[in-house]
Amino acid sequence: MPRIAGVDLPRDKRIAYGLTYIFGIGINTAHKIVADAGVPEDVRVRDLTPDQEDKVRAEVDKYKVEGDLRREVSLNIKNLQEIGSYRGMRHRRGLPVRGQHTKNNARTRKGKAVSIAGKKK
Repeated sequence: MPRIAGVDLPRDKRIAYGLTYIFGIGINTAHKIVADAGVPEDVRVRDLTPDQEDKVRAEVDKYKVEGDLRREVSLNIKNLQEIGSYRGMRHRRGLPVRGQHTKNNARTRKGKAVSIAGKKK
């Protein structure tokens, strides 16, 4: 099981789809990496030669992936919070950041609904 950028790639998938298991690499980037490395698209991860593996690893190293990317994203969010921007405040409060309505839905960001005790009759 080849290990690229600290991630074990699934053996039975094609190389482009296996690369998408790395945080920060989507399918389009994976296809570009495979093409730049000169590896055939239809080769499975288990069938990679050590030479091909090294070429793919070298191409992946050109991108910001996994820990570095996660760190950058978290620092960006932290910076938004520190400067007191609207987006930073939404992050801090755990509400949707990109302008979605919150009257009815937004349960993914807000968490499980907490019922408010009704008036007694």
